[in-house]
Amino acid sequence: MRSKRLISPVLTYECEAWTITNRDEQYLRILERRILRKIFGPAQNEDGYWRIGMNYELNELIENADIVRFIKCRRIARLGHVMWVDDKRISKRILEWKPIGTRIRGRPRKRWIVDIEDMQIMGIRRWRRQCEERAE
Repeated sequence: MRSKRLISPVLTYECEAWTITNRDEQYLRILERRILRKIFGPAQNEDGYWRIGMNYELNELIENADIVRFIKCRRIARLGHVMWVDDKRISKRILEWKPIGTRIRGRPRKRWIVDIEDMQIMGIRRWRRQCEERAE
């Protein structure tokens, strides 16, 4: 699909390391639809008038390939890769690092590992062991 080749690399550069809030998800979807409307152009009514394409029409054109879903899949793939690497690698050490001391006041910022809640939604249990075994 033309839009996947054009939009995905630009919008999702290094997306594996992002922590995404609901607001960020909303903004990414808005940006994706705005770009798709530019790519596919206006739609024509039965009356012959031109209008802006609606969201459900854009979803049909891209076959429901949501940019947020793509980012979450890339993040889970990155998690599997980081869990597979040697314990001495810096990416693995940062993932398993526990900070010492107290946090600043206010709501704590979202951590990357906590943002992988999609694994619980999909029903994947014992994902750490599965990543290490890799055969599963």
